[in-house]
Amino acid sequence: MNGNEIRKSFLDFFSEREHVVLPSASLIPNDPQLMFTVAGMVPFKPIFWGKVEPSFPMVVTCQKCFRTTDFENVGRTSRHHTFFEMLGNFSFGKYFKKEIIPWSWEYVTDVLKIDPEAIWVSVYKDDDEAFKIWRDSVKLPTARIVKLGKKTNWWGPAGPSGPCGPDSELFVDTGSKSGCPDPDNCSPACDCGRFVEIWNLVFMEYNQDEQGNLSLLKTKNIDTGAGLERIAAVLQGVPTNFDTDLFKPIINRIESLLGVEYGSSDKTDFSVRVIADHIRALVFMIADNIMPSNEGRGYMLRKVLRRAVRHGTLLGEKQPFLFELSESVVSSMKDVYPETEAKHELIKNVIVKEEERFLETLESGTKRLWQIVEEQGQLTGKDLFLLHDTYGFPVEIVKEILARTSVGIDEDGFDRFMEEQRHRARTGSSTKLYRTAEEVYEQAYSEAGDTEFVGYERLSTRSSVVFIVSGGRAVDKVVSGEEAEVVFAETPFYAEKGGQVSDTGKIVASGFEADVTSVKNPHKGLVTHVIRVNSGSIGLNDEAELLVDAVRRKCTERNHTATHLLHSSLIKTLGDHVRQSGSLVEPTRLRFDFSHFQPLTEKELELVETLVNQKILEARPVESEIKHMRDAKNEDIVALFEEKYGDFVRVVSVPGFSRELCGGTHVKNTGEIGLFKIVSESSVSAGIRRIEAVTGVGALELFRKRFYLVEELRTLLEIPEDRLMDKVTDIIGELKKAETEIRRLQQKLMLAGSADLKEKKTEVSGITVLTKVVENATNDVLRNTADTLIQRIGSGVVIIFNIAGKDKVSFVVKVSHDVANRFHAGKIAKSIATKLGGGGGGRADFAQAGGRKPEAVDEIISCIEDFMN
Repeated sequence: MNGNEIRKSFLDFFSEREHVVLPSASLIPNDPQLMFTVAGMVPFKPIFWGKVEPSFPMVVTCQKCFRTTDFENVGRTSRHHTFFEMLGNFSFGKYFKKEIIPWSWEYVTDVLKIDPEAIWVSVYKDDDEAFKIWRDSVKLPTARIVKLGKKTNWWGPAGPSGPCGPDSELFVDTGSKSGCPDPDNCSPACDCGRFVEIWNLVFMEYNQDEQGNLSLLKTKNIDTGAGLERIAAVLQGVPTNFDTDLFKPIINRIESLLGVEYGSSDKTDFSVRVIADHIRALVFMIADNIMPSNEGRGYMLRKVLRRAVRHGTLLGEKQPFLFELSESVVSSMKDVYPETEAKHELIKNVIVKEEERFLETLESGTKRLWQIVEEQGQLTGKDLFLLHDTYGFPVEIVKEILARTSVGIDEDGFDRFMEEQRHRARTGSSTKLYRTAEEVYEQAYSEAGDTEFVGYERLSTRSSVVFIVSGGRAVDKVVSGEEAEVVFAETPFYAEKGGQVSDTGKIVASGFEADVTSVKNPHKGLVTHVIRVNSGSIGLNDEAELLVDAVRRKCTERNHTATHLLHSSLIKTLGDHVRQSGSLVEPTRLRFDFSHFQPLTEKELELVETLVNQKILEARPVESEIKHMRDAKNEDIVALFEEKYGDFVRVVSVPGFSRELCGGTHVKNTGEIGLFKIVSESSVSAGIRRIEAVTGVGALELFRKRFYLVEELRTLLEIPEDRLMDKVTDIIGELKKAETEIRRLQQKLMLAGSADLKEKKTEVSGITVLTKVVENATNDVLRNTADTLIQRIGSGVVIIFNIAGKDKVSFVVKVSHDVANRFHAGKIAKSIATKLGGGGGGRADFAQAGGRKPEAVDEIISCIEDFMN
């Protein structure tokens, strides 16, 4: 049976037993404990936990999975993978051991036709029930039922906590006794490789908390997992998973692309297996909208890709090739996973961009690594950080390069440097960080509780003071001239969060007035108003009128709603791999960071901008509603990057176009935005782009400014607007011609030996040394003149000094090839530059440098032989 037939037979077998066949879930789990979907049961964890009622009591799936626990072993062994397919059937309280054990036997013997005499099983040492079912119901000889401990036969939670329980594993005896230390007594308890595990039956009846404590689940459940790749290897009678039909088309394509032969050597086979495994992972990760980045899932994608690229170079490939290899994966998987074909262009584009980026630094990074090893004999945490930060080398690649050496590496030190970098990024960002655990805020929260926000409905309210903070401590009142943070029972002021800046405004009462300069959310639901008192005083329990600056709020709302429209427009234009990774919403502008693998073209920017403005012109309503998070997850709603949400969330919608979880303030109708204009598009980091834009009054001011600029240029140049670009182009062309002519004349003047130019010819050790001093020449004129002069004197050294001000001098050194073995231009330049108070260097035949002491030039020329050694 081939891989497709095995997959279909499993799904059909359980479908015939009233299981509902569900499609594979994404590699991105809806689970905060996990980075990837690592097993077939991950999508069903909430059901096993008893937190969500199942839609179907019995389910069967073929789940795409990604694991990194064995990353460094992938390619070294016959069965380790990053990406793999897991066949699984699940029961949510419907059946248990006495049903699944006989079914599993029936499937492997009757459907897969595996020899019953070759099948062994293991059970948890205390699970007498499972042991008896295998022995009495299945009639499996007790000699082939092995009781093992918790390390091997207890399935722990997929994460720090969660459902778990004892398991029973099915093995196939391959009969191979080579390499076993005790072949006569070999069993599944031995790890020699003779027994291949093909199916794991987990009897999910416990929940484990983060402290390791067990409690019974509400229902007894079944979770099974069978590796498709392993089953294929057994049925097809091949020694490794890489020899199955699931990998052979990929390996054949690697052989064709790279000109290598799989099976020719262990070294080649290792690299081929790494590439074959990793290209499958890359295709499926990108198809599930995971983009390269320096954090989280994106970093794992980057590590996988860079390891594959490096193994390509070990096979002699110096150009991008993985993007072409992706076609073989898509071709074999598209019928089962249509998203791979739908996203193929995106997959290729992302891969080739990453390949090009890493290939630029791979050679120099490897050279630097060996330099450090040669100099120090080890790699410190700082060295590892340098290789990572400058050359893009994940630690895993460094370890693999050094695998056959005794060189030590300081991974703990590297982790400390990485954490310091993350800390600098956090503290150096424009986001204001507040210590939520400060005692004064905890005290305020304990006394005042959550501040009720009424700013969605109105921009003013009357409320009483419940707490005041001044100078980091609680006070009873504040007076004119002082600054403080004031807490009210309710507020219309929006506190800065979620990328939206806070409101500003005024607080007034009888004889009292204060400016609200910012609003914070320092602890849980507490909101503090940072005020500057203009007149009077205010104290605890006093009532005041809270007045939000309505004009500023409206501008902020325009930009926030426009951000939602921009997000949806980017997805619709570029693809659903686009994910928000940051934003800033201010009254004057908006900034939006998102995942994308390359700069947007002028056409793409135009399409995005046009789509946003279309939705503004359609004057669509902007609606909001409160939903339970569970319900929101089941709908087509965008949840933003790494946000933490409570049980109930606010959904902001532009019907038919955009739906996002958002607690910010918005316009009531898209028409209120007025106009949207993109100001810039740039790179934030690899795989992350940034768009800045303006709306409403800000857009009007931008257009007005640019209109006046065009008018001024038109008037100045005395031409109509439609000829403006032609005229500017003509002027630029004329200037370039003039600059070329100036350089030609400068060079001619220098070569003519004008009296204004100091020129001196000296003999040093029988070699002609020509020195010349010029003023304000360009670098290319200096280089060209040096080339011409060296040709003119035939053999020797030319040094041209260029005085460019009272404290700036540059120079070039040119050495003819016949004396380059005696005089090194780079060393001469370095020596002279030191005297000039500067630095520089270069090759043996040419160098350039500079300094800050032009007054020293005459002295250097007078004793030039001192600098020639």
